[in-house]
Amino acid sequence: MSNFSLSDLETIVATRAKASPEESWTAKLVAHGQAKAAKKLGEEAVETVIAAISNDRANLVAESADLIYHLMVVLKIADIPLQDVMSELERRTSQSGLQEKASR
Repeated sequence: MSNFSLSDLETIVATRAKASPEESWTAKLVAHGQAKAAKKLGEEAVETVIAAISNDRANLVAESADLIYHLMVVLKIADIPLQDVMSELERRTSQSGLQEKASR
């Protein structure tokens, strides 16, 4: 099992965001701004859904990786640390999903 974590990915995205857009896909996305990065995130979300409903395990794994990566880029551009998302998840899991949903 890999020790690679979302925190590792967050660090890599932050580092690559500082690179030249000619040398890094991450830097290119960041340079094009949030609208472009969010559009790419949406495309990856759709591709992940298609893989899931197609019962295509290998493609679901690959598309899920793309989705998570692009989410991390969107969060980076918005200057939202992963820890903020994790804290929100932790807050939500302190109650049942039905209770949490009703409280919104």
